[in-house]
Amino acid sequence: MVVSKCLSLTLYVPPHPTTPFLTPVTPPSKKTPSLSYSSSHFPFPTKLNKAFPTPYNCTLTKHFPMKCSNSSSYTAPPDFELESDPTLTNEDLKPTAPSQRTFSGFEIASLWVGLVVGVPSYYLAGSLVDLGMAWWQGIATVVAANMVLLVPLVLTGHAGTRYGISFPVLVRSSFGINGAHIPTLIRALIGCGWYGIESWIGGEAIFLLLPKAMKETSLSQSLPWLGTSPLEFACFLVFWFAQLTFVWKGIDGIRKLEKYSAPILVALTSCLLIWSCVKAGGIGHMLSLSSRLSTSEFWSVFFPSLTANISFWATVAINIPDFTRYAKSQKDQVIGQIGLPIFMGAFTFVGLAVTSSTKVIFGQVISDPIQLLGQIGGLTTRIIAILGISLAIITTNIAANVVAPANALVNLSPKWFTFRRGALLTALLGIAFQPWRLLKSSESFVYTWLVGYSALMGPIAGIVLADYYIIQKTNLNISDLYSRSPYGAYRYSRGFNVAAILALVVGVLPVVPGFLQKVGIATSVPNTFVVIYNNAWFISFFSAGFLYLVLSNLRGKPGNSAARDPLLPTAK
Repeated sequence: MVVSKCLSLTLYVPPHPTTPFLTPVTPPSKKTPSLSYSSSHFPFPTKLNKAFPTPYNCTLTKHFPMKCSNSSSYTAPPDFELESDPTLTNEDLKPTAPSQRTFSGFEIASLWVGLVVGVPSYYLAGSLVDLGMAWWQGIATVVAANMVLLVPLVLTGHAGTRYGISFPVLVRSSFGINGAHIPTLIRALIGCGWYGIESWIGGEAIFLLLPKAMKETSLSQSLPWLGTSPLEFACFLVFWFAQLTFVWKGIDGIRKLEKYSAPILVALTSCLLIWSCVKAGGIGHMLSLSSRLSTSEFWSVFFPSLTANISFWATVAINIPDFTRYAKSQKDQVIGQIGLPIFMGAFTFVGLAVTSSTKVIFGQVISDPIQLLGQIGGLTTRIIAILGISLAIITTNIAANVVAPANALVNLSPKWFTFRRGALLTALLGIAFQPWRLLKSSESFVYTWLVGYSALMGPIAGIVLADYYIIQKTNLNISDLYSRSPYGAYRYSRGFNVAAILALVVGVLPVVPGFLQKVGIATSVPNTFVVIYNNAWFISFFSAGFLYLVLSNLRGKPGNSAARDPLLPTAK
């Protein structure tokens, strides 16, 4: 008797409790969000076994024919509903619906204006003058760094706009559904540090408004164990708490805050520039300010300064999908971001012009804008200036330093964390970073803080871009990003992609000796490690990205599963 190699089978799944893996479709509960999806490629094993393997996180919507053969191809039902794992999604992690995509190119540009016009940007520009650069060298360094950074910004933002997914969901593709916690928590910790820095600067602005008699009390005396005075610390806490009122309004509230604050910040910045020009008799002093560095000294300062300027927004460069997922189209996200080098260059010009003018006006260079406020005009002028600085701090701090850590915590435990809870924990961790110590000098701010964490941001960006554009070819399986199915494309090894984790570690390790010397733990290291540290972002970016590609090709690409079209209409 001859048996055909191919049998035509019809499966019928009765609604009976003895079939736990295939059950009738029921309306999804609020606690278990579902993603509806249609596909011609269903993630079943290639051979039919006697019993179904580990449960799939999905249900079939109809009886369907299956064909088996001696080939690896198989036919799946035309329609099915994927029930996403509740530990991988909630309302904040689900892909954005078309109705939520409201960010135009102008609004994304306004977001960047709100981010750029801030005290840390001004402080960075003044730091370049402190380090001995001429005015044009400082501006050129900032513009060059932001032109470099614009590339990963736009490339990473593409995934957010196309699929409507946030950064924590995007990195599940490269690091695995469990391994994604590693880059998101690294990004979250740096965001917490920045939140503390911005809040401390805002607290200093409040401190300036206090009566002189209060500043002369014992409360204004620094405590060695605290590193600052109780009075300054109290002002820091007041500003820290005030920002949380804006966070509670969510992402739409942040969008409106950035949109309407941008023109106000531009106007106030223009007023500051005009004031400095009038008081100093023009900008001639700035234009005549020559470099105090020799050629060799300049290059030794330039490369770490370039790295520091790149790391300034390298944090936002990796989590930019948190914002571009709300963009109306790819065109809007590109147009909105392409002005970053211009915005940073213009604000750097203002910062350098005002900083250099202080030499003429006050007889000394004042690079800290908060200290400058203490020297400007009467009480009314001071109040207006402080309100402007507070607005600049809030627009930068909430968008750049709250959204990413909050989303990372939501990704860590969707059942417990919401955006608000994540934002609150972010703010609390910001205190633990003791930002008053990070800002004690230009060198510690630029060389220790900015350059130091660039060694973490570089490899993450390199791995994510290598995965999305070269390994995945911009095609992501959205259903598998929210599924713990053992046959999911991003399951890897128990949810961890060892190739990505190893590439991250290798990308960071060469920078460690130089960092240890900078913070004073190591007394001396070979000059090679100093050079590596000064170029931390570049070296870690390319080394981690290249190693990830090599390891991924050696491992072989995971088996394809469901069709890779976006769940939402692709934004173009």
